Amino acid sequence: MKKTTSAGHRTLGALKALNFFMADMQAGIGPFLGIFLLSKGWQSGPIGTVMSLGGVAGMLMTTPAGAVIDSTKHKRRFVIIPGIFTVIASALILLSQNFWVVSLSQVATAVAGAAIGPAVVGITLGIVKQKGFNRQNGLNQAFNHAGNVVGAALSGYLGLKWGMTAVVLLAALFGILTIISVLMIPADSIDNKAARGMKADAEENEKASGLDVLLKCKPLLILAGALACFHLGNGALLPLYGMAAASKMQENAYMFVALTVIIAQLVMILTSIAGMKIAEKNGYWMIMLVSFLSLPLRGFIASQMISEVGLYPVQILDGIGAGLQSVAVPGLVAHILNGTGRINIGQGAVMTVQGVGAALSPAIGGWIAQQMGYSSAFLILGSIAVISIALWIINAKTMKKECAPSEACSEPA
Repeated sequence: MKKTTSAGHRTLGALKALNFFMADMQAGIGPFLGIFLLSKGWQSGPIGTVMSLGGVAGMLMTTPAGAVIDSTKHKRRFVIIPGIFTVIASALILLSQNFWVVSLSQVATAVAGAAIGPAVVGITLGIVKQKGFNRQNGLNQAFNHAGNVVGAALSGYLGLKWGMTAVVLLAALFGILTIISVLMIPADSIDNKAARGMKADAEENEKASGLDVLLKCKPLLILAGALACFHLGNGALLPLYGMAAASKMQENAYMFVALTVIIAQLVMILTSIAGMKIAEKNGYWMIMLVSFLSLPLRGFIASQMISEVGLYPVQILDGIGAGLQSVAVPGLVAHILNGTGRINIGQGAVMTVQGVGAALSPAIGGWIAQQMGYSSAFLILGSIAVISIALWIINAKTMKKECAPSEACSEPA
Protein backbone atom coordinates (compact mmCIF):
# COMPACT_ATOMS: atom_id res chain seq x y z
CA MET A 1 0.00 0.00 0.00
CA LYS A 2 1.41 3.36 -1.05
CA LYS A 3 2.12 5.91 1.61
CA THR A 4 -0.18 8.89 1.23
CA THR A 5 1.69 12.20 0.82
CA SER A 6 0.75 15.36 2.68
CA ALA A 7 -0.63 16.71 -0.63
CA GLY A 8 -2.68 13.53 -0.95
CA HIS A 9 -4.01 13.99 2.59
CA ARG A 10 -5.02 17.56 1.74
CA THR A 11 -6.78 16.40 -1.42
CA LEU A 12 -8.71 13.68 0.43
CA GLY A 13 -9.49 16.17 3.20
CA ALA A 14 -10.93 18.58 0.62
CA LEU A 15 -12.97 15.71 -0.87
CA LYS A 16 -14.45 14.93 2.55
CA ALA A 17 -15.20 18.63 3.11
CA LEU A 18 -16.89 18.77 -0.30
CA ASN A 19 -19.18 15.88 0.68
CA PHE A 20 -19.92 17.49 4.04
CA PHE A 21 -20.89 20.92 2.76
CA MET A 22 -22.67 19.81 -0.43
CA ALA A 23 -25.19 17.90 1.72
CA ASP A 24 -27.06 20.97 2.95
CA MET A 25 -26.55 22.80 -0.33
CA GLN A 26 -28.32 19.96 -2.15
CA ALA A 27 -30.99 19.34 0.50
CA GLY A 28 -31.40 23.04 1.22
CA ILE A 29 -35.05 23.85 1.81
CA GLY A 30 -36.22 20.47 0.46
CA PRO A 31 -37.26 18.83 3.76
CA PHE A 32 -38.90 22.11 4.88
CA LEU A 33 -40.67 22.92 1.62
CA GLY A 34 -43.80 20.97 2.56
CA ILE A 35 -44.42 22.73 5.88
CA PHE A 36 -43.57 26.12 4.34
CA LEU A 37 -46.17 25.64 1.61
CA LEU A 38 -48.69 24.25 4.11
CA SER A 39 -48.30 27.49 6.08
CA LYS A 40 -49.13 29.38 2.87
CA GLY A 41 -52.41 27.51 2.39
CA TRP A 42 -51.30 24.71 0.06
CA GLN A 43 -52.71 21.16 0.33
CA SER A 44 -50.72 17.90 0.24
CA GLY A 45 -51.78 17.03 -3.35
CA PRO A 46 -50.37 20.16 -5.07
CA ILE A 47 -47.27 20.03 -2.82
CA GLY A 48 -46.61 16.46 -3.96
CA THR A 49 -47.14 17.52 -7.57
CA VAL A 50 -44.51 20.29 -7.55
CA MET A 51 -42.05 17.93 -5.84
CA SER A 52 -42.72 15.35 -8.56
CA LEU A 53 -42.15 17.94 -11.31
CA GLY A 54 -38.69 18.54 -9.86
CA GLY A 55 -38.13 14.81 -9.59
CA VAL A 56 -39.04 14.23 -13.25
CA ALA A 57 -36.71 17.03 -14.38
CA GLY A 58 -33.85 15.59 -12.33
CA MET A 59 -34.58 12.10 -13.63
CA LEU A 60 -34.39 13.26 -17.25
CA MET A 61 -31.05 14.98 -16.67
CA THR A 62 -29.10 12.33 -14.73
CA THR A 63 -28.09 10.18 -17.71
CA PRO A 64 -26.96 13.11 -19.92
CA ALA A 65 -25.13 14.50 -16.90
CA GLY A 66 -23.32 11.17 -16.41
CA ALA A 67 -22.30 11.15 -20.08
CA VAL A 68 -20.89 14.67 -19.78
CA ILE A 69 -19.00 13.76 -16.59
CA ASP A 70 -17.45 10.78 -18.41
CA SER A 71 -16.28 12.94 -21.31
CA THR A 72 -15.22 16.18 -19.59
CA LYS A 73 -11.80 16.88 -18.10
CA HIS A 74 -13.26 19.70 -16.00
CA LYS A 75 -15.25 17.71 -13.48
CA ARG A 76 -14.99 20.32 -10.71
CA ARG A 77 -17.09 22.74 -12.77
CA PHE A 78 -20.03 20.36 -12.52
CA VAL A 79 -20.11 20.90 -8.78
CA ILE A 80 -19.52 24.66 -8.86
CA ILE A 81 -22.06 25.71 -11.50
CA PRO A 82 -24.95 23.51 -10.26
CA GLY A 83 -24.23 24.72 -6.72
CA ILE A 84 -24.78 28.33 -7.73
CA PHE A 85 -28.02 27.53 -9.54
CA THR A 86 -29.33 25.43 -6.62
CA VAL A 87 -29.06 28.38 -4.23
CA ILE A 88 -30.68 30.81 -6.70
CA ALA A 89 -33.55 28.39 -7.37
CA SER A 90 -34.23 27.97 -3.65
CA ALA A 91 -34.42 31.72 -3.20
CA LEU A 92 -37.18 31.97 -5.84
CA ILE A 93 -39.66 30.38 -3.43
CA LEU A 94 -39.19 33.28 -1.02
CA LEU A 95 -40.21 35.73 -3.76
CA SER A 96 -43.41 33.96 -4.74
CA GLN A 97 -45.47 30.93 -3.73
CA ASN A 98 -47.28 30.84 -7.07
CA PHE A 99 -47.65 27.24 -8.29
CA TRP A 100 -45.55 27.76 -11.41
CA VAL A 101 -42.82 29.72 -9.61
CA VAL A 102 -42.47 26.96 -7.03
CA SER A 103 -42.52 24.37 -9.82
CA LEU A 104 -39.81 26.23 -11.72
CA SER A 105 -37.70 26.40 -8.57
CA GLN A 106 -38.02 22.65 -8.01
CA VAL A 107 -37.19 21.89 -11.64
CA ALA A 108 -34.13 24.16 -11.61
CA THR A 109 -32.90 22.67 -8.34
CA ALA A 110 -33.31 19.12 -9.64
CA VAL A 111 -31.60 19.84 -12.97
CA ALA A 112 -28.65 21.48 -11.23
CA GLY A 113 -28.41 18.67 -8.69
CA ALA A 114 -28.45 15.95 -11.35
CA ALA A 115 -24.83 16.66 -12.23
CA ILE A 116 -23.42 16.88 -8.72
CA GLY A 117 -23.77 13.20 -7.76
CA PRO A 118 -22.04 11.76 -10.86
CA ALA A 119 -19.42 14.54 -10.68
CA VAL A 120 -18.42 13.64 -7.12
CA VAL A 121 -18.33 9.92 -8.00
CA GLY A 122 -16.10 10.74 -10.98
CA ILE A 123 -13.82 12.98 -8.93
CA THR A 124 -13.51 10.29 -6.25
CA LEU A 125 -12.71 7.56 -8.77
CA GLY A 126 -10.19 9.85 -10.46
CA ILE A 127 -8.37 10.43 -7.16
CA VAL A 128 -8.39 7.01 -5.47
CA LYS A 129 -8.94 4.73 -8.52
CA GLN A 130 -11.10 1.61 -8.48
CA LYS A 131 -9.12 -0.15 -5.73
CA GLY A 132 -9.75 2.66 -3.25
CA PHE A 133 -13.29 3.53 -4.30
CA ASN A 134 -15.33 1.35 -1.94
CA ARG A 135 -13.52 2.66 1.13
CA GLN A 136 -13.42 6.30 0.03
CA ASN A 137 -17.06 6.27 -1.08
CA GLY A 138 -18.01 4.96 2.35
CA LEU A 139 -16.11 7.84 3.96
CA ASN A 140 -17.65 10.31 1.49
CA GLN A 141 -21.12 9.14 2.44
CA ALA A 142 -20.36 9.32 6.17
CA PHE A 143 -19.24 12.95 5.78
CA ASN A 144 -22.23 13.70 3.55
CA HIS A 145 -24.65 12.37 6.16
CA ALA A 146 -22.82 14.32 8.88
CA GLY A 147 -23.28 17.46 6.77
CA ASN A 148 -26.98 16.70 6.54
CA VAL A 149 -27.18 16.37 10.34
CA VAL A 150 -25.52 19.73 10.91
CA GLY A 151 -27.48 21.41 8.12
CA ALA A 152 -30.81 20.04 9.32
CA ALA A 153 -30.14 20.99 12.95
CA LEU A 154 -29.18 24.53 11.99
CA SER A 155 -32.08 24.81 9.53
CA GLY A 156 -34.56 23.64 12.16
CA TYR A 157 -33.29 26.16 14.71
CA LEU A 158 -33.00 29.05 12.25
CA GLY A 159 -36.37 28.23 10.70
CA LEU A 160 -38.00 28.23 14.13
CA LYS A 161 -36.43 31.60 14.98
CA TRP A 162 -36.52 33.48 11.67
CA GLY A 163 -38.45 31.37 9.14
CA MET A 164 -37.66 30.12 5.66
CA THR A 165 -35.40 33.05 4.74
CA ALA A 166 -32.83 31.86 7.27
CA VAL A 167 -33.00 28.31 5.89
CA VAL A 168 -32.25 29.57 2.37
CA LEU A 169 -29.37 31.75 3.61
CA LEU A 170 -27.87 28.73 5.38
CA ALA A 171 -28.07 26.72 2.16
CA ALA A 172 -26.29 29.59 0.37
CA LEU A 173 -23.49 29.58 2.97
CA PHE A 174 -23.02 25.83 2.57
CA GLY A 175 -23.01 26.38 -1.20
CA ILE A 176 -20.10 28.83 -0.91
CA LEU A 177 -18.19 26.39 1.33
CA THR A 178 -18.87 23.60 -1.20
CA ILE A 179 -17.34 25.66 -4.00
CA ILE A 180 -14.27 26.48 -1.85
CA SER A 181 -13.86 22.78 -1.00
CA VAL A 182 -13.98 21.56 -4.60
CA LEU A 183 -11.52 24.27 -5.67
CA MET A 184 -9.11 22.94 -3.03
CA ILE A 185 -8.95 19.64 -4.96
CA PRO A 186 -6.13 20.10 -7.53
CA ALA A 187 -7.34 19.46 -11.07
CA ASP A 188 -4.24 17.38 -11.82
CA SER A 189 -5.02 15.04 -8.91
CA ILE A 190 -8.01 13.70 -10.89
CA ASP A 191 -7.07 10.94 -13.35
CA ASN A 192 -9.71 11.40 -16.05
CA LYS A 193 -9.43 7.84 -17.38
CA ALA A 194 -9.76 6.32 -13.93
CA ALA A 195 -12.65 8.71 -13.25
CA ARG A 196 -14.71 7.03 -15.97
CA GLY A 197 -13.52 3.49 -15.29
CA MET A 198 -10.99 3.18 -18.13
CA LYS A 199 -7.67 1.40 -17.86
CA ALA A 200 -4.61 3.65 -18.06
CA ASP A 201 -3.48 2.30 -21.43
CA ALA A 202 -6.97 2.17 -23.01
CA GLU A 203 -8.06 4.35 -25.90
CA GLU A 204 -11.06 6.64 -25.53
CA ASN A 205 -14.29 4.67 -25.99
CA GLU A 206 -16.86 5.59 -28.58
CA LYS A 207 -19.78 7.47 -27.15
CA ALA A 208 -22.74 5.46 -25.90
CA SER A 209 -26.17 6.38 -24.63
CA GLY A 210 -27.20 5.63 -21.08
CA LEU A 211 -30.06 3.49 -22.39
CA ASP A 212 -27.59 1.45 -24.44
CA VAL A 213 -25.33 0.88 -21.43
CA LEU A 214 -28.31 -0.08 -19.26
CA LEU A 215 -30.10 -2.43 -21.67
CA LYS A 216 -26.93 -4.34 -22.56
CA CYS A 217 -26.11 -5.07 -18.93
CA LYS A 218 -28.66 -7.33 -17.20
CA PRO A 219 -27.28 -6.85 -13.65
CA LEU A 220 -27.45 -3.07 -14.08
CA LEU A 221 -31.03 -3.33 -15.36
CA ILE A 222 -32.09 -5.49 -12.38
CA LEU A 223 -30.47 -3.05 -9.96
CA ALA A 224 -32.17 -0.07 -11.61
CA GLY A 225 -35.59 -1.77 -11.60
CA ALA A 226 -35.35 -2.74 -7.94
CA LEU A 227 -34.30 0.78 -7.00
CA ALA A 228 -37.13 2.33 -9.04
CA CYS A 229 -39.73 0.32 -7.12
CA PHE A 230 -38.07 1.07 -3.79
CA HIS A 231 -37.99 4.82 -4.40
CA LEU A 232 -41.57 4.84 -5.70
CA GLY A 233 -42.52 3.92 -2.15
CA ASN A 234 -39.75 5.70 -0.29
CA GLY A 235 -39.64 9.10 -2.01
CA ALA A 236 -42.80 10.53 -0.44
CA LEU A 237 -42.53 9.04 3.04
CA LEU A 238 -40.32 11.66 4.67
CA PRO A 239 -42.07 14.80 3.36
CA LEU A 240 -45.50 13.26 4.03
CA TYR A 241 -44.53 12.19 7.54
CA GLY A 242 -43.25 15.70 8.22
CA MET A 243 -46.48 17.24 6.92
CA ALA A 244 -48.63 14.76 8.88
CA ALA A 245 -46.84 15.63 12.10
CA ALA A 246 -46.71 19.36 11.30
CA SER A 247 -50.48 19.41 10.92
CA LYS A 248 -50.70 18.25 14.55
CA MET A 249 -47.80 20.29 15.95
CA GLN A 250 -47.95 23.67 14.27
CA GLU A 251 -45.67 25.45 16.74
CA ASN A 252 -42.86 22.87 16.50
CA ALA A 253 -43.11 22.07 12.79
CA TYR A 254 -39.62 23.26 11.77
CA MET A 255 -37.89 21.44 14.62
CA PHE A 256 -39.92 18.29 14.05
CA VAL A 257 -38.93 18.15 10.37
CA ALA A 258 -35.33 18.90 11.35
CA LEU A 259 -35.44 15.95 13.76
CA THR A 260 -36.72 13.63 11.00
CA VAL A 261 -33.61 14.47 9.00
CA ILE A 262 -31.17 14.43 11.94
CA ILE A 263 -32.21 11.01 13.24
CA ALA A 264 -32.05 9.41 9.80
CA GLN A 265 -28.71 11.00 8.92
CA LEU A 266 -27.08 10.02 12.22
CA VAL A 267 -28.05 6.42 11.51
CA MET A 268 -26.78 6.80 7.94
CA ILE A 269 -23.33 7.78 9.20
CA LEU A 270 -23.09 4.48 11.06
CA THR A 271 -24.68 2.36 8.33
CA SER A 272 -22.54 3.84 5.56
CA ILE A 273 -19.36 2.94 7.46
CA ALA A 274 -20.77 -0.49 8.36
CA GLY A 275 -21.86 -1.01 4.75
CA MET A 276 -18.38 -0.14 3.51
CA LYS A 277 -16.81 -2.75 5.82
CA ILE A 278 -19.41 -5.43 5.02
CA ALA A 279 -18.94 -4.84 1.28
CA GLU A 280 -15.18 -5.36 1.59
CA LYS A 281 -15.73 -8.82 3.10
CA ASN A 282 -19.08 -10.06 1.76
CA GLY A 283 -20.01 -7.87 -1.21
CA TYR A 284 -23.18 -5.89 -1.86
CA TRP A 285 -26.04 -8.41 -2.25
CA MET A 286 -27.16 -8.71 1.36
CA ILE A 287 -26.63 -4.98 1.94
CA MET A 288 -29.13 -4.18 -0.81
CA LEU A 289 -31.63 -6.79 0.40
CA VAL A 290 -31.62 -5.37 3.94
CA SER A 291 -32.13 -1.85 2.52
CA PHE A 292 -35.21 -3.04 0.59
CA LEU A 293 -36.62 -4.87 3.63
CA SER A 294 -36.51 -1.70 5.73
CA LEU A 295 -39.22 0.11 3.75
CA PRO A 296 -42.34 -2.07 4.34
CA LEU A 297 -41.62 -2.06 8.08
CA ARG A 298 -41.07 1.70 8.01
CA GLY A 299 -44.35 2.30 6.17
CA PHE A 300 -46.29 0.19 8.67
CA ILE A 301 -44.81 1.95 11.71
CA ALA A 302 -45.40 5.37 10.11
CA SER A 303 -49.07 4.50 9.55
CA GLN A 304 -49.52 3.60 13.21
CA MET A 305 -47.39 6.25 14.93
CA ILE A 306 -47.71 9.81 13.61
CA SER A 307 -46.13 11.34 16.68
CA GLU A 308 -42.85 12.35 18.27
CA VAL A 309 -42.46 8.79 19.56
CA GLY A 310 -43.04 7.28 16.12
CA LEU A 311 -40.46 9.61 14.63
CA TYR A 312 -37.58 7.55 16.02
CA PRO A 313 -38.29 4.07 14.58
CA VAL A 314 -39.55 5.54 11.29
CA GLN A 315 -36.40 7.57 10.72
CA ILE A 316 -33.99 4.94 12.08
CA LEU A 317 -35.33 2.60 9.41
CA ASP A 318 -34.94 5.36 6.82
CA GLY A 319 -31.32 5.74 7.92
CA ILE A 320 -30.68 2.01 7.56
CA GLY A 321 -32.18 1.78 4.07
CA ALA A 322 -30.74 4.97 2.62
CA GLY A 323 -27.39 4.65 4.39
CA LEU A 324 -26.75 1.18 3.02
CA GLN A 325 -27.80 2.20 -0.49
CA SER A 326 -25.61 5.32 -0.44
CA VAL A 327 -22.58 3.03 -0.23
CA ALA A 328 -23.79 -0.01 -2.15
CA VAL A 329 -25.28 1.57 -5.28
CA PRO A 330 -22.30 3.68 -6.48
CA GLY A 331 -19.90 0.90 -5.48
CA LEU A 332 -21.91 -1.78 -7.27
CA VAL A 333 -22.29 0.25 -10.48
CA ALA A 334 -18.55 1.02 -10.45
CA HIS A 335 -17.84 -2.70 -9.89
CA ILE A 336 -20.16 -3.88 -12.67
CA LEU A 337 -18.87 -1.36 -15.24
CA ASN A 338 -15.19 -1.36 -14.25
CA GLY A 339 -13.02 -1.27 -17.39
CA THR A 340 -15.80 -0.09 -19.74
CA GLY A 341 -15.03 3.62 -19.50
CA ARG A 342 -18.73 4.26 -18.92
CA ILE A 343 -19.08 4.24 -15.15
CA ASN A 344 -20.55 7.72 -14.80
CA ILE A 345 -23.05 7.34 -17.64
CA GLY A 346 -23.97 4.01 -15.99
CA GLN A 347 -24.44 5.80 -12.66
CA GLY A 348 -26.61 8.35 -14.45
CA ALA A 349 -28.70 5.66 -16.19
CA VAL A 350 -29.37 3.86 -12.89
CA MET A 351 -30.24 7.18 -11.23
CA THR A 352 -32.63 7.97 -14.10
CA VAL A 353 -34.59 4.73 -13.71
CA GLN A 354 -34.46 5.06 -9.93
CA GLY A 355 -35.63 8.64 -10.39
CA VAL A 356 -38.79 7.49 -12.18
CA GLY A 357 -39.94 6.02 -8.89
CA ALA A 358 -38.68 8.91 -6.78
CA ALA A 359 -40.31 11.47 -9.09
CA LEU A 360 -43.74 9.81 -9.09
CA SER A 361 -43.74 9.08 -5.37
CA PRO A 362 -44.58 12.57 -3.99
CA ALA A 363 -47.48 13.07 -6.40
CA ILE A 364 -48.93 9.60 -5.78
CA GLY A 365 -48.35 9.79 -2.03
CA GLY A 366 -49.65 13.36 -1.79
CA TRP A 367 -52.94 12.60 -3.53
CA ILE A 368 -53.43 9.33 -1.61
CA ALA A 369 -52.89 11.27 1.64
CA GLN A 370 -55.36 13.95 0.57
CA GLN A 371 -58.05 11.44 -0.44
CA MET A 372 -57.52 8.57 2.03
CA GLY A 373 -55.46 10.03 4.85
CA TYR A 374 -51.81 9.87 5.83
CA SER A 375 -51.96 6.42 7.45
CA SER A 376 -53.28 4.77 4.28
CA ALA A 377 -50.65 6.56 2.22
CA PHE A 378 -47.84 5.23 4.43
CA LEU A 379 -49.13 1.64 4.22
CA ILE A 380 -49.48 1.74 0.43
CA LEU A 381 -46.10 3.41 -0.13
CA GLY A 382 -44.29 0.98 2.17
CA SER A 383 -45.82 -2.08 0.50
CA ILE A 384 -44.42 -1.13 -2.93
CA ALA A 385 -40.95 -2.23 -1.79
CA VAL A 386 -42.19 -5.85 -1.84
CA ILE A 387 -41.63 -5.68 -5.62
CA SER A 388 -37.98 -4.69 -5.06
CA ILE A 389 -37.49 -7.56 -2.61
CA ALA A 390 -39.03 -10.08 -5.02
CA LEU A 391 -36.96 -8.80 -7.95
CA TRP A 392 -33.75 -9.00 -5.92
CA ILE A 393 -34.42 -12.53 -4.60
CA ILE A 394 -35.65 -13.96 -7.94
CA ASN A 395 -32.43 -12.78 -9.61
CA ALA A 396 -30.20 -13.74 -6.69
CA LYS A 397 -27.97 -16.04 -8.75
CA THR A 398 -27.11 -13.30 -11.24
CA MET A 399 -26.78 -10.53 -8.70
CA LYS A 400 -24.77 -12.43 -6.09
CA LYS A 401 -22.11 -13.04 -8.71
CA GLU A 402 -21.93 -9.33 -9.58
CA CYS A 403 -22.17 -8.24 -5.94
CA ALA A 404 -19.36 -10.51 -4.73
CA PRO A 405 -16.30 -8.77 -3.29
CA SER A 406 -13.20 -8.68 -5.47
CA GLU A 407 -9.63 -7.67 -4.92
CA ALA A 408 -10.27 -4.40 -6.72
CA CYS A 409 -13.14 -3.58 -4.42
CA SER A 410 -11.62 -4.74 -1.16
CA GLU A 411 -8.08 -3.42 -1.37
CA PRO A 412 -7.76 -0.26 0.67
CA ALA A 413 -6.50 2.95 -0.87
